[in-house]
Amino acid sequence: MAENKTRPTTASVDGFVNAAENNRRRRDARVALELYESVIGLPAVMWGSVIVGFGRYAYRYASGREGVAPAAGFSPGKRNMTFYVGDEFDDAESLYTQLGKHRKSISCLYINKLDDVDLDVLREIVARDFARFRDRQ
Repeated sequence: MAENKTRPTTASVDGFVNAAENNRRRRDARVALELYESVIGLPAVMWGSVIVGFGRYAYRYASGREGVAPAAGFSPGKRNMTFYVGDEFDDAESLYTQLGKHRKSISCLYINKLDDVDLDVLREIVARDFARFRDRQ
């Protein structure tokens, strides 16, 4: 079975954030980093080359594939900020409705710029999503 490519590294989170593609993305990445640090209360770690992760959890699929992934995280990509959050928490639908301009997939939230969203709502989404993993630490 293939090994996960996305693993914790010793790369600098600050170096990664400061190297984001443009001024707006760098600013948004710093805001996201501060938001996650205040909500999660764990140190940020680079997972692979593009994910800023917090905490970890073990998973095992029905196929037998298993691994470890960050319990919370984000990535300041070229096109969007990607937040690795789901919707398996109380009031998820309501919170996403209140968030502002975004796109959502099963486990990712895509935001073009943080000015497009309510940061208090984003903070609540991150907190509620992370709470699902807290006991797995």
